[in-house]
Amino acid sequence: MDEQHEADYLKGLNNPQKAAVLQTSGPVMIVAGAGSGKTRVLTYRIAHMIASGIDPFNILALTFTNKAAKEMRKRIENVVGSEAKNIWMGTFHSVFAKILRFEAGKLGYPSNFTIYDTDDSKSLLKTIIKELKLDDKAYKPNVVLNRISAAKNSLITHKMYQNADELTSYDSVSGKPEIAKIYNLYAKRCFMAGAMDFDDLLLKTFELFTTHIDVLNKYQHKFQYVMVDEYQDTNHCQYMIVKKLAAVNENICVVGDDAQSIYSFRGATIRNILNFEKDYPDLKVFKLEQNYRSTQTIVNAAGSIIAKNKDQLEKKVWTSNQLGEKIKVLRAVTDNEEGRFIAQSIFEEKMKHQSAHTDFAILYRTNAQSRSLEEALRKLNLPYRIYGGQSFYQRKEVKDLLAYLRLTVNHKDEESLKRVINYPARGIGKTTLDKIQLHASEQGVSWWDIVCNAEVFPNLGAAKSRLADFATKIKSFATMLATNDAYELSMHIAKSTNLLKSLYDDKTVEGISRYENVVELLNGIKEFVEDDSSELEKNLGVYLQDIALITDSDKDDGSDDKISLMTIHAAKGLEFPFVYISGMEENLFPSQMSTGSRKDLEEERRLFYVGMTRAERKLTLSYANSRFRFGQLLPCEPSRFIGEIVNDFIELDKKAFVKRSDGDKPEFNRFNKRKSESTEKSNLQNKYGRTNQKQTTRSLPPPIVNFVPDDTTEIKVSDVVEHQRFGKGKVVLLDGDFGNKKATIEFDEYGKKQLVLKFAKLRFVKN
Repeated sequence: MDEQHEADYLKGLNNPQKAAVLQTSGPVMIVAGAGSGKTRVLTYRIAHMIASGIDPFNILALTFTNKAAKEMRKRIENVVGSEAKNIWMGTFHSVFAKILRFEAGKLGYPSNFTIYDTDDSKSLLKTIIKELKLDDKAYKPNVVLNRISAAKNSLITHKMYQNADELTSYDSVSGKPEIAKIYNLYAKRCFMAGAMDFDDLLLKTFELFTTHIDVLNKYQHKFQYVMVDEYQDTNHCQYMIVKKLAAVNENICVVGDDAQSIYSFRGATIRNILNFEKDYPDLKVFKLEQNYRSTQTIVNAAGSIIAKNKDQLEKKVWTSNQLGEKIKVLRAVTDNEEGRFIAQSIFEEKMKHQSAHTDFAILYRTNAQSRSLEEALRKLNLPYRIYGGQSFYQRKEVKDLLAYLRLTVNHKDEESLKRVINYPARGIGKTTLDKIQLHASEQGVSWWDIVCNAEVFPNLGAAKSRLADFATKIKSFATMLATNDAYELSMHIAKSTNLLKSLYDDKTVEGISRYENVVELLNGIKEFVEDDSSELEKNLGVYLQDIALITDSDKDDGSDDKISLMTIHAAKGLEFPFVYISGMEENLFPSQMSTGSRKDLEEERRLFYVGMTRAERKLTLSYANSRFRFGQLLPCEPSRFIGEIVNDFIELDKKAFVKRSDGDKPEFNRFNKRKSESTEKSNLQNKYGRTNQKQTTRSLPPPIVNFVPDDTTEIKVSDVVEHQRFGKGKVVLLDGDFGNKKATIEFDEYGKKQLVLKFAKLRFVKN
């Protein structure tokens, strides 16, 4: 790269951005505020490193989505040319999967190990729970998987879990004493099947680096420069791996924004970025505080919100953009009316500015809120797309063909074998499968071992020849792996198994759709093979790894002109000219589960900050005075977050508000305490005839004054407690995991009530 070209790309940076780009050695932290040009800085920093003579093979760049990695690599290539292809860049999971492919043998795994997705993991857990004859209502696969995932992200293996009294005691109290046994069997089954789940890709990498110092040393010297994007989203396992990799050279650069740390439910910890300086005392910190995305009003309003948080790195985000419109607040009587207001507003803005549908996004706290919004958009013929729905790769027919492909590459993939051994039907029924399961458990071998040697196992009867034919077919596919690319082999499998024909023969609307989906999958494999921009090999094993590591944000390129509907979590990293945040109500946003502790409430506030800063030109907030939940029309209060925005940045939509005697604009600092609100809710309940539906319960007394709750982390069955309103009671049952722990309490005056401990606010009563 010539000096003129170098000068050109540096000229496009402001002073803090330029300083961060030029600092290529030593520990560096780039605190990047929303819309501050983070991707540009990351791109140019890597480009500058290569231009300065650093070998791209020695650079490791970790991201959270393949889409982000692909975009960055493309930008770097525009600056330095084809050398950009030599950077080790990708998501944590994809990079670590690549390392594990090379080193898997040291952990006893095959190099072609299968990567289980969530559905595969749940299916295996369901089988284990059934084998152990446990209550599947108490041991729901989803709950058990979350428990195991949390353990893995905290570097707790199945062996460690069994010996952790604190964890096993918690499981016993929660009514799930067999979690440790399930985790143990799950880990062993995955190992036997030559499979890793997503959490294993992290845990096994840590295990590899911990138990094989020579391997760690190899990658420490290979990756002389380590960069991590979105560092505030890392969990403990990711933190430890990165720390190990950077230990020799300490040329580590992390980029992130503590104000956008919103994934604690996935195990992410904000402490990783807040405490980064403790790990590297000679750390150089660069703050990117200029927002290039949003108007001054939006930036200042978001700043007034996040300033309420105590746990944060000091920074002052600002912008030189135009002032822009004030943030509009819509108040609706019901959630259905809220949907109509938003749809009408989008229609009007679209006509006024001649904007595309893709310029608009409606964000919400939970997926369930989309119903009323969808209905309203449909009535105005406004096209929309929901993010977070069923992925293309989760559709049954797509997973069926993928299971054949996975089984071809890894014969011991038990979940794939179960899925296709009798699909299309070949006379291997449930009775035979149960016998295979029994033999596998008794002999301690894989399903594949039974299928390949069916003739030596009793009770398989006429199915023996069918099992032998199936095994022969799969083995024949495997012989083609070395000589055929991914598309050729996939098409051969789809045809020779009759999977494609069985779908083609189904002429129903659903059948045609399923056939088209499988054809689309084959088209995708064809594109993978013909993609000249990729350095990946074009064989089936590489394709399966590539497809297994697709993240949610990689699945939709947004090419259609549609309005975007999504949760705020899903919106992180995106931006839109017009943004609507709906459901701004107490116990919805902030979530009821988050109001019991400062830590959780601050994460909710960060989530609101993320939502606000997605908007470029105009931001609209909306709430309803009542919302249908659990089949009842319940009264709602405006979110405290609206009241936390400085009044100067906000205005009410006059059409959506009833005029008050003192004017049509209430004081926002008292937003949650206006008399007219409670009166309106009361009138609304009477209007819908629901006020007196359940008068059998006693009206509650006023709360106890100066009530100070205790820490109920160690609460036990039979403890006597006191509630601020219900009075004294005895704990009769405990249920739930982690922050969702619930207590059933028999109160002296009000009978049994189930309370979520996180926000129940109880204090212990001494007997």
